[in-house]
Amino acid sequence: MPAPRFLHRLSDVSPAAWDALHDGRNPFVSHAFLHGLEAYGCLRPEWGWRPRHFTLWEGDSLVAAIPGYLKDNSHGEFVFDHAWAHAYAQYGRDYFPKWLGAVPYSPVTGPRLLAHDDAHRTALLAALTVEVGRRGWSSAHLNFHPDAENAVFGADWMRREDIQFQWHNPGHWHCFEEFLAAMDHKHRKNIRQERARLARRGVTYRIVHGDEASEDDLQAMHGFYLQTFAEYGNSPALTLPFLRHLARTMPRHLVIFLALHDGTPIAGALCLRGADTLYGRYWGGATLPGLHFETCYYQGIEYCLREGVARFEPGAQGEHKLARGFLPRRVYSHHWIAEPAFAAALADWCAHERAEVDRYARTLAAHSPFKAPDA
Repeated sequence: MPAPRFLHRLSDVSPAAWDALHDGRNPFVSHAFLHGLEAYGCLRPEWGWRPRHFTLWEGDSLVAAIPGYLKDNSHGEFVFDHAWAHAYAQYGRDYFPKWLGAVPYSPVTGPRLLAHDDAHRTALLAALTVEVGRRGWSSAHLNFHPDAENAVFGADWMRREDIQFQWHNPGHWHCFEEFLAAMDHKHRKNIRQERARLARRGVTYRIVHGDEASEDDLQAMHGFYLQTFAEYGNSPALTLPFLRHLARTMPRHLVIFLALHDGTPIAGALCLRGADTLYGRYWGGATLPGLHFETCYYQGIEYCLREGVARFEPGAQGEHKLARGFLPRRVYSHHWIAEPAFAAALADWCAHERAEVDRYARTLAAHSPFKAPDA
């Protein structure tokens, strides 16, 4: 049987061994990305992020892994369980620490059970629950795993669902006008007006990959990121050295959209590119009508159409994305609770939540900006 082991730092395993467990299509589970968060000051114990990557070994060979963290709060997870923690507290129980399998600060769908086959994925989950229970942690959670991993979870894992808004190219759009032509008149006109108003102000764009980004570009993008977090009163986690690390180690995965006015950057959006998906992560910029939509959405759609990228995930939440061509898609998480009484109560809670998500999805489907198929 494979031997389980928690790693307190990703540097304890070689990049080649870790990256051999996934197909390389999703940049967020790469050794370079996850190790960079640890090495360049993006994860701090006081923020509730302590690396505890769960791994299985056959001798000296790594055969399965989950990027994971011991959590003392629910900060930066995007699958909200504050009500669960409150319920534990009401009964004098400790919800924290809990164990989380996820990519910090990144509500992006991607592989979480890193292994070459379902047998190893099943063994990974079985060993994980034993180890979490043995350590006295309240629970284990895997956030934003793909639909394909749903079948691996046993009945003792509770499934939660949510909605994100994502852009998908059905395959026959080759330019922005073809994308707009699929929309009804109202939404098509609104997007054209938004873009035209910004263009009349003289705003232009530079798009640079990591190996094309200058130090000034990286500093500008990081400054916009800091600005956004300051405006919302939140603590920024990503450091400028981390962006430099991404540019150096993941040069074609890092994509930065810079809005310029008179040659000076006034806004930016930081994205990562996978094999078939563009992931929008952070933005910041001046207060200018339409600047957010153009920088975060329309430039990304044009990039995908130009580069042949099939999907664009611009981040969590935001019903305003629907009117701009981002349709509702299900996202998933699974949760294992050590205490049987709480597990039973929360299973009912999750079933009710899934029913609410179903109703919400049906409501959203009735407001698609695209023309009916027979229109």
